Amino acid sequence: MTAQAHPRPKEAAGVISTVRSFNRFYTRQIGLLQQGLLDSAFSLTEVRLLYELAHREGVTASELAADLNLDPGYLSRMLAKFEKFGWIARKPSPADRRQSQLLLTGKGMANFRPLEERSNRQVEQMLERVSVGDQEQLVTAMRAIEQILAPKSASGTEAPPYLLRAHRPGDMGWVVFRHGVLYSQEYRYDERFEALVAEIVAEFVRNFDPKCERCWIAERNEERVGSVYLVRKSAAISKLRLLLVEPSARGLGIGRRLVEECIRFARQVGYKKMMLWTQNELKAARGIYQQAGFQLVGQEKHDSWGRKGLVAETWELKL
Repeated sequence: MTAQAHPRPKEAAGVISTVRSFNRFYTRQIGLLQQGLLDSAFSLTEVRLLYELAHREGVTASELAADLNLDPGYLSRMLAKFEKFGWIARKPSPADRRQSQLLLTGKGMANFRPLEERSNRQVEQMLERVSVGDQEQLVTAMRAIEQILAPKSASGTEAPPYLLRAHRPGDMGWVVFRHGVLYSQEYRYDERFEALVAEIVAEFVRNFDPKCERCWIAERNEERVGSVYLVRKSAAISKLRLLLVEPSARGLGIGRRLVEECIRFARQVGYKKMMLWTQNELKAARGIYQQAGFQLVGQEKHDSWGRKGLVAETWELKL
């Protein structure tokens, strides 16, 4: 006996129709219906696999299969194809000698870069006819979709929602204000620290280049709860600045996500290295930087902001 689907309420049917309509629209917009993605000989899945290999160090085939929800056999065939081209290499995993870590060779990276540049240009062309205000609204909506449809946590409960968006009027003042308040309460820094933050923010606004710089604001329940900046130091080097997460929103992964956004964007625009400057007493932030792959490259003692014996640290990440 064939099971019959339960009749859907009219509202649910409308939602389903809208989601499917959006899917059809967006696949046309970004060319997913073409035989080869980005005018290449590769499928969407193959290009996505190349992306993961280019942006993740020491990843194993089992990790890729789980993260991309791919059949292991299908993944193995794609990897064998790339290996035949000389695009990937394998090395024993230090955690489990029975597994191999995968990485793109120089030849593989040389073939992937044009695909990534083509993809960036495709999106850039799509956005050229969209105003700055509408771009912000578009990005906010896309991030909201990602947050809502993301898998639940391991406990089966839904993580408290938050979204990341581009900066807009009023955000710069909030960043300065909250840095002044929180660093005074938590580390006893005086108003001279707030003045330093104000100088950094003012320089960002005066020299802002949207092609290679960004500010992300984290929102939860329509309230600002975090921030981070990525700014240009040179053509090859970017700087991560002013990472902040409100006490009420800590523990949700917002700080880690803000740093990940900086790294992802820096790689997309072609930076080779990222730097940051922090204090050794900022334990939570230092933990995030370490997990993201940053290396401590310098320390210097100083007396600043009404405190003596502070230790400033410089961290770097090769992209």
